Amino acid sequence: MRMPPAPLPRRVAAEFTGTAALVAVIVGSGIRADLLSGDLGVRLLGNAAASAIGLGLLIALLGPVSGAHLNPVVTLSAWWDRRREPGGDGGREVLAYLAAQLAGAVGGALLAEAMFGRAPGGSWPAGPAASPHLLLGEAVATAGLVLVVRGPARVGRPGLAPVAVAGYVGAAIWFTSSGAFANPAATVGRSLTDSFTGIAPASVPAYAAAQFLGLLLGTGLAGVLYGTVRAGAEPEPAPARRTG
Repeated sequence: MRMPPAPLPRRVAAEFTGTAALVAVIVGSGIRADLLSGDLGVRLLGNAAASAIGLGLLIALLGPVSGAHLNPVVTLSAWWDRRREPGGDGGREVLAYLAAQLAGAVGGALLAEAMFGRAPGGSWPAGPAASPHLLLGEAVATAGLVLVVRGPARVGRPGLAPVAVAGYVGAAIWFTSSGAFANPAATVGRSLTDSFTGIAPASVPAYAAAQFLGLLLGTGLAGVLYGTVRAGAEPEPAPARRTG
């Protein structure tokens, strides 16, 4: 039997807290990696491991409360699947989730900077630039994330979601050219840190556009592979990703 959904304010609080924690893990592990090693591969390995483990834990803890979206891409993907269901919060819930995720991402980045004694806004990150091959990497990473988020519930194994999503994110950090931000809110947060995980503020719009393109591609491919969700069908839990 499914538990009744938590009240919207509690779900929004979970999205804010979870997104803040996720971005704090991503940015904080990047700052720590900068401090401990000058080897790019070692820094990437440490950041990928911390990000994947942190994301998996957050999905497991917050999934029963809000779905643990932690990512506008996941929220919009879930809304698209459930848009015809009666009795939902609809646009009100989507807007509340998106606002909480964006605020949480900014707060998480500033928290990570403060934990390491770095003044917020002391210097702006210089890269990466919005090069075409990096934007292609972002679109691929985001499309894959949508598939992995939807997959466990669609094949009848929703309990695998924390491991599946965390494992995919850890892998995508390595196999995509962009490092798999795959999260518009986290991308905004990462524009506030001049560290290993930072992104130039001027690159944020292009990265976000690539991520939303990935959302469309992933949604279409999920429909081909898994079929569409019928109105009134049991809704899927929809956890989400880093990244960024």
